[in-house]
This record gives sequence, structure tokens and C-alpha cells, in this order.
Amino acid sequence: MKFGVSTFVTDQGIRPAPLGRALEERGFDALFIAEHSHIPVDRRTPYPGGGDLPDVYYRTLDPFVTLAAVATATRRLLLGTGIALLVQRDPITTAKEVSSLDLISDGRAVFGVGAGWNREEMENHGTDPSTRGRLMDERLRAIRELWTKEKAEFHGEFVNFDPVFQWPKPVQQPHPPIYVGGGGDAAFRRIAAVGDAWLANSGSPEELRPQIERMREVAGREVPVTLYVMPEDAEVAEEYQRIGVERALFYLPTMPEAESIARLDSMARIAARFQ
Repeated sequence: MKFGVSTFVTDQGIRPAPLGRALEERGFDALFIAEHSHIPVDRRTPYPGGGDLPDVYYRTLDPFVTLAAVATATRRLLLGTGIALLVQRDPITTAKEVSSLDLISDGRAVFGVGAGWNREEMENHGTDPSTRGRLMDERLRAIRELWTKEKAEFHGEFVNFDPVFQWPKPVQQPHPPIYVGGGGDAAFRRIAAVGDAWLANSGSPEELRPQIERMREVAGREVPVTLYVMPEDAEVAEEYQRIGVERALFYLPTMPEAESIARLDSMARIAARFQ
């Protein structure tokens, strides 16, 4: 099993380049970072984790600017969005951002996507929460067209453009891997249609095992699984390995550099037991 880190990169924590170097020096294989464009002051949607919304949600850096900075400081680390809120993003701009990241990183971009939960946030982007699933599916298909076709065009319910040129094309062929977040059959059908891996949010090994089985049943193939949040516990990591998790991500709280490095050292000691 491979090990990486998921985190919120903000203006109050470790900077992107030092974070990337620290991860690579300690043998982690991937970094996945969260995205929120903004948080509405009048927020009625409850936080899925319960209680007050943590401060990091208000202060996230742009994911592609952040990952570009990490790319320049690293050579091997996979650079993932975990997740990019595609229902709040223009697909033409997003396609260029991902392919540009893939180019400057020599083929290390991972496009983790999800439909999001904050209804007021997506409404500010002009998205109807009730149709966000269909919107996301179309935008993913349109982005794949832009990545893979010299003259790309798309005509759908939400996305519509006549033939266009767009470069750069991604380094990875046919395109950077698409990691689909979310649970349940809607997300699993999305994996079947356009996904290269499932980005599972969390859950104990006992909870995750039947979900993996169901996901692969719906997808009709052996889809790799990356777990977004794993406890810092070697015995639990062994259980995830047994049920077929390909990569587990330790969650790094957003802290200043010295505290972040100390926490990464602790995580690296657990990961080293699986080398």
C-alpha cells in the first residue's frame, strides 16, 4: 500500500513548496489538497462533519496555484486535487489548469473531483444544487474532449461549445487520472463512466469493505481505491491494506511549518513499516 497526505493548504499553515519537499523527503507518494473558492456568510447547509465549520474551509489557497508551487519543489510526488469542486468551475478553464499542471510537473497531476456539499457556495457560482450531478458528469466529459482532441467540441444540457483548439495537452496519456470522490451508486456510476479511481472519503475498514465491493460491482471492473483520511495507526493501516486500498492518505492538520514537519515525521514512521 502506498501512503500520501491530504490537507487544507491555507495562508496560516506551512507553505506549499516546503510541504512538498518534506513529503518527498519522507517517502510519501502523493499530496491531495482540498478546495473551497469561498464560504458564504449566510450558510444554511450543515457541515457534514458536524458542529461548526473549521476555519481552514474559509482560507484555502487556489489548488492549482498551490500544486504548481509544489511541482517546482518536487520530482516524484503525485499532485492531486482532493477534491476540485467541478460543479463550481468552468470546464474550459479547468481543463487548461489541469493540463498545465501536468506539463510543468512532467506528468504528475491527478484530477480528484467531487460534487460538493455547500449548497450556498455552489449557488453563488450559478449552480443549481439539484442538478449538480448531471452538471458534473457533463463537465467531466467536456474536459476529456479538450484534453484528448485537437479540435474539441461539446454539446450538452449544461456545457455547449463548437470546435475549439486548446493547448497544452496533458503529458499523461490519454489524460491525467480522474479520481472520483463521493459514496453511493451515483458516484459509482460516475466512476464507471469516466473514473480511473475511487477517492473514498473515510470510514473504518469494516464500513469500507462493502462499499468497495459495491463500487466495483457498479463499475464493472477492479477500480483502484485511495482513502482520503486514514488514522495514524499501523494496525488500522494493515486492515485497509487487506481490504484492497491501494493508497491511504494521512490527514495533516493545517499548522505552521515546524509543527507540520514533526507531524509528518510521525506519519512517516508508520508508513515505513509497509516498505
